[in-house]
Amino acid sequence: MRLVLATRNPHKLGELRGLLAPHEVVPLPDGLELPPETGSTFHENALAKARAAAALTGSVAVADDSGIEAAALGGAPGVRSARFAGESAGDEQNLARLLREVPPGGDTHVAYVCALVAVWPDGTEVCAQGTCSGRLTHEPRGQGGFGYDPAFVPDDLPGGRTMAEVSAAEKAAISHRGRAARGLLELIGSA
Repeated sequence: MRLVLATRNPHKLGELRGLLAPHEVVPLPDGLELPPETGSTFHENALAKARAAAALTGSVAVADDSGIEAAALGGAPGVRSARFAGESAGDEQNLARLLREVPPGGDTHVAYVCALVAVWPDGTEVCAQGTCSGRLTHEPRGQGGFGYDPAFVPDDLPGGRTMAEVSAAEKAAISHRGRAARGLLELIGSA
């Protein structure tokens, strides 16, 4: 099945192409505008984007909303993860702010959360959610991944490697997006 991915994030496009195989994942056509992320949950934001993309393209649309939740910050940055250091902030600025606000000697427990939604032009909707727990390291390392990956040490892998130090296959097996994608694939098969 051909799935239009409702994002402009090339990292998410690359990951989800592999995670949603054998389906064909294509980018959102240029010139189409997605609604702003104003929801209070990952599910609300993903659903709004998928609905808009399905309506605009007439195709099955998939949207992801994901982020990191820090226990020391009461779950923040959460749905504001991509804009944590400001509306125009990039990955480095967002990570720097998180590392400033979560003290190294305090509670460094974090979780990645991903809501992945598929919407058909006829209005059919399915959603899957995935979570990956870990801890924050104040010594970012690794060249892979994106976002908060250089400081996220997952609980599910031995060795204390960050998400930016693991292989793509290891990341897909344990990540929030990988878990959500496997759940979505099961739902797409029954929709």
